[in-house]
Amino acid sequence: MTVTALKAQTTERVRSVAAMLEEEIVLGWLLPRERLVEEELAERLSVKRHVVREALADLERVGLVERIPNRGAVVKLLDPLEVRQIYSVREVLETLAAEQIPLPVSPVVLERLRVVQKQHAAAVDAADARAAFRANMIFHETLFRACGNPHLVELIQGLAQKVHGARSITAASAEHLTLARDEHAAMVEALAVGDRERLVALCRQHLGPSRDAYIAAVEARFTRQATPGSAIKA
Repeated sequence: MTVTALKAQTTERVRSVAAMLEEEIVLGWLLPRERLVEEELAERLSVKRHVVREALADLERVGLVERIPNRGAVVKLLDPLEVRQIYSVREVLETLAAEQIPLPVSPVVLERLRVVQKQHAAAVDAADARAAFRANMIFHETLFRACGNPHLVELIQGLAQKVHGARSITAASAEHLTLARDEHAAMVEALAVGDRERLVALCRQHLGPSRDAYIAAVEARFTRQATPGSAIKA
């Protein structure tokens, strides 16, 4: 195998490991402040340590992982204020994208959204949180790309990734997955009938559950830690 081919193979493995760890963080399988030990991850994922190291560096760059002195790499604990600030910007950008989608919507775009929405619904009904996460990402990418502004879409995707960890409370919750499934279906129907006001309102309310659940969980956790005699550690 050539050097170029080896580099390409390593790059693909790094992307694959980073994507897998990202999913595990979003789904709450890797918790905030949990240590990410390269040797253990390499053994579990059947890859070389340098692949894990590069994957963790990628996740650190997008804000999902941080390095703490004397502890190494850990899942980043998002500060509630930071979450509120990022979600407030996301609301502005995502509703702006919804406002810019041409109506009547293209039949091709509408069909793509229906297909992905059905895939997401099937994953939710099967209690397949990992598949639901992937389908959810594709649904929102397809929806916002319909606005025709790639720069706006890039900003939306970047901010969404920064707070992926905030979804760890709801991403594997049957209740919240069902709510997301139903809201996706409502978004598609709003587009189908040309109801922009309904679409914008749905995009706005869609952001609330993961944001509010994460903030409540983090604030409750540290309130308990501040209580005398509490045994909970960060």
